[in-house]
Amino acid sequence: MTIQAIQEEIIDEFSMFDDWDERFQYVIDLGKSLPLIEEQFKTEDNIIKGCQSKVWLHADEKDGNLIFTADSDAIITKGIIAVLIRAFSNQKAKDILDANTDFVDQIGLKEQLSPTRANGLVSMIKQIKLYALGYEAKNK
Repeated sequence: MTIQAIQEEIIDEFSMFDDWDERFQYVIDLGKSLPLIEEQFKTEDNIIKGCQSKVWLHADEKDGNLIFTADSDAIITKGIIAVLIRAFSNQKAKDILDANTDFVDQIGLKEQLSPTRANGLVSMIKQIKLYALGYEAKNK
């Protein structure tokens, strides 16, 4: 499935909820189902800078695709990274770099977050793109 198709699926899912309480509950549920990062990768190097909470993000390459795993010490943040991992994991580095991230605005997530959490969301996206950039450069 392409990144765009996954993003459209996420937009459709969020549009099913009438209010933000239901959407936040959905984000929390997504966080609970997040495939967790292995303890060995919960290091200072894998902490995303710019997040209010601690968020660890790790990337591995398998069959030419980047596979992301993550964890957070805050349940909402864990849900946010789960949404991003769903959109970008198991994709080629070039596709991640070329991908649009407007779906975050379309589901209204950024505008519902506190300014510090919204900055954290931007930092998470930036880190995913930086991993993709690193893998892309390494494999040229």
